[in-house]
Amino acid sequence: MTVHSHINSKEIEQAARDRLQERGVSIRDIADVVYLMQHPYHSSLTIDDCIESVDRVLEKREIQHAILVGVELDVLAEKELLSEPLQSLIAKDEGLFGVDETIALGAALGYGSIAVTTYGHLDKQKVGVIERLDTKEGERCHTFLDDIIGSIAANASSRIAHRYRDLLDGMTEEDLIIQDEEDRL
Repeated sequence: MTVHSHINSKEIEQAARDRLQERGVSIRDIADVVYLMQHPYHSSLTIDDCIESVDRVLEKREIQHAILVGVELDVLAEKELLSEPLQSLIAKDEGLFGVDETIALGAALGYGSIAVTTYGHLDKQKVGVIERLDTKEGERCHTFLDDIIGSIAANASSRIAHRYRDLLDGMTEEDLIIQDEEDRL
């Protein structure tokens, strides 16, 4: 087994973004969910604001790692390469198997209570692309991916809510850029 002593952060981010594309999920798909969640609270919100927020969330290492682990497990389940009973639990998205939600919820914790409660809502309501991934039609398994997408959308929604408040409180664009850099880690 070859283990690299250093893995470039940009390579990890790109790999996570590539996995989303390979699984048929675009930034716009996730941004559409964010828009549905936040537009009732911010009438001036645009889809471009939501796309930017999703992009910033995808810069976070914990999110990238969740995507890479979750998609890998989904793919292994599709190929029937997991041992039993894990193979069946993931392939069937067993109702009492909560590891997929645990990973997604853990990824939502970095964006506070708004992200956590929004994730819970999205996990139950299956909005937009999340519903498409959760349908279990076809040969693809999305046991982990649907929850991870919910987490990304919840995080981006929380980010928008907090930024909106920060702007109301008089934060400058420069302050928000600094805050984004700190949040990225």
